[in-house]
Amino acid sequence: MSNSTQTLKIAIIGCGGIAEGKHMPSLAKQKQAEMVAFCDIIQERAEKAAAKFGNEGAKVYTDFRELLQDESIDVVHVCTPNDSHSFITIAALESGKHVMCEKPMAKTAAEAKEMVEAAKRTGKKLTIGYQNRFRDDSQYLKQLCENGELGDIYLGKALAIRRRAVPTWGVFLDEEKQGGGPLIDIGTHALDLTLWLMDNYKPKSVMGSTFHKLGHKENAANAFGPWDPKQFKVEDSAFGFITMENGATIVLESSWALNVVETGEAKTILAGTEGGADMKDGLRINGEKMSRLYETNIDLGAGGVAFYDGETETDADREQRLWLQAVIEDTAPVVKPEQAFVVTQILEAIYESAKTGKAVYFE
Repeated sequence: MSNSTQTLKIAIIGCGGIAEGKHMPSLAKQKQAEMVAFCDIIQERAEKAAAKFGNEGAKVYTDFRELLQDESIDVVHVCTPNDSHSFITIAALESGKHVMCEKPMAKTAAEAKEMVEAAKRTGKKLTIGYQNRFRDDSQYLKQLCENGELGDIYLGKALAIRRRAVPTWGVFLDEEKQGGGPLIDIGTHALDLTLWLMDNYKPKSVMGSTFHKLGHKENAANAFGPWDPKQFKVEDSAFGFITMENGATIVLESSWALNVVETGEAKTILAGTEGGADMKDGLRINGEKMSRLYETNIDLGAGGVAFYDGETETDADREQRLWLQAVIEDTAPVVKPEQAFVVTQILEAIYESAKTGKAVYFE
């Protein structure tokens, strides 16, 4: 049942870059959200977040277990490094909270599976922060796919290519904490978007390759300033060839540093029996009508697609609004944990295949 006046008490665990850049500013715009607790292993960071985004009397913690003892909290947002996603999420679900966990779901498929099981066991909602699904172009293309405009989609290309944009802050270059580099960081967004648009979550086999070819360079040109080669423990690019049970194929390309001029992040190219789509420059649809080929650029500025309450709504704002709505109305979140689990399974298989040089087959 919808209760539009209900407000949810929200706690933020991990007050670093992604919380500061995405979660907290977007939650601050939602009438139904009240940020009441902030936790970070660095106390000052939690204090700063509470001062900026918290309601009056917001509490600050350095231990997430202490925070979870507060029974008045409804929802927890987990914005910590990848290696702690699973155990914090599971503890939060078991303490009776709904959870939005930042992407990727977990460092390993086994951890991700435990998260899915914990959500089922506790009856609490779990979603993963794949905000690219909430972009105007993604939402429009999803409608086209659901309406059968592309027919049977048998080829997807998931693209997350940066020429030189290696994140040099936080723990991005730490394999132990992150589980990998660009593949698990931005490749995960492109893969999630592609699987969701194809509505295909049954992988059969995966071949993968990863490279660490540019990470050793000193004083490299980089959007975020030169990286420290000694710290750069993860791949700088990774590629996967994924075959689905129904024969459909997905090619995944990801890089933080790669000698290519054509770049694009969280983009997809789809080819189906009735038409195709790409996100290279805006959203473009292609097909054949009356024995002629056509291409159409979709104007997403018109028609009020992007408007909500008379203002332009960002993908991050839309993500938070629809998540809170799912909790209040007791409906399924847009990003289901079972879907995010398949993304993690495939990413893990690409890393595994790259190590062994062999294909990984799913049960």
